[in-house]
Amino acid sequence: MIIGIPKEIKISENRVGMTEAGVRQLVKEGHTLIVEKDAGVGSGITNEHYEKAGAKIIDTKKEVYAKADMIVKVKEPLPDEYELMRENQILYTYLHLAAEPKLTKVLCERKVKAIAYETIQPADGSLPLLTPMSEVAGRMATQIGAFYLQKDHGGKGVLLGGVTGVRPARVTIIGGGVVGTNAAKMAVGLGATVTILDVNTKRLEYLDDIFQGRCMTLFSNAKNIEESVRDSDLLIGGVLITGHKAPTLVSKEMVSSMSKGSVVVDVAVDQGGCIETCRPTSHQNPTYEVDGVIHYCVPNMPGVVPRTSTYALTNVTLKYASMLAAMGVEDAVAKDKALLKGLNVYGGAVCYEPVARDLGMEYKAYRP
Repeated sequence: MIIGIPKEIKISENRVGMTEAGVRQLVKEGHTLIVEKDAGVGSGITNEHYEKAGAKIIDTKKEVYAKADMIVKVKEPLPDEYELMRENQILYTYLHLAAEPKLTKVLCERKVKAIAYETIQPADGSLPLLTPMSEVAGRMATQIGAFYLQKDHGGKGVLLGGVTGVRPARVTIIGGGVVGTNAAKMAVGLGATVTILDVNTKRLEYLDDIFQGRCMTLFSNAKNIEESVRDSDLLIGGVLITGHKAPTLVSKEMVSSMSKGSVVVDVAVDQGGCIETCRPTSHQNPTYEVDGVIHYCVPNMPGVVPRTSTYALTNVTLKYASMLAAMGVEDAVAKDKALLKGLNVYGGAVCYEPVARDLGMEYKAYRP
């Protein structure tokens, strides 16, 4: 199979779909790898690195899409790439289609076989291809929050961990999954007072156990969210419902109740956001204010730590890339039920029910 790795074009997106190690493995398995010129430079991977691994460097994105049977990316295609996709071409990347109605329609119209990293799900309910980026984003959320709490960056002038005799900052984390847990690890490590809210009591038990009382766990309901948000210096949104648009759990009124100079970081923004006042921003213009509260809502947070993110991503995506390249979509999803859940668009229709439901589009189950 011919596998194409295009250069990402989203603002400040420095990750790339595959490392040179991944390329080397797929070449060894008998596939042809074509990489757009300078696709890996942002992650510290040169054209020469890819060539040494057995790939061919291609000058233009258009040529990569024209030649490749499968496109391996990091982020969803942007409008400039819509016309490049072909019927029956395999697209293997993060898609987050529940927040992307236009892209979903384009994938259907062009009859692309679209597989989303974020919905590949084994029987244990885990999301192995989302986990490493959620770890990165969760840890970054706390770092970013600490940065914007500084007075010179518009914040209230609070040190996250406080000092002797002065109380530390209060951090509230909505969602106790991978994002929330990693945000809490950083916040607890810096000495903040941390509260995590989740609807899963088993998860709260687990968090109580691993943090050994160093953060408070609360059941996520409107009252607890409202009271926790009001007292927060930093609010982190980390809610995920697999494949669905994120539910709005924090209202504008709740945000307005926070003191001026507080900070909101909504990691769920790529799924629509779980905080009502959030809208997608970019790494070039990452923040805006609502009622004096700073909002940071960048959908591709891990894009600015690409060296870490790209290698972590290829570690988990390569297994399925190898299967898809060796067998094609139909045989690969027949063999692996986790990969079947990753199939979002096939044969001109949405075949992942949560996406179809959230977008009000027709759902057509994949039939092998």
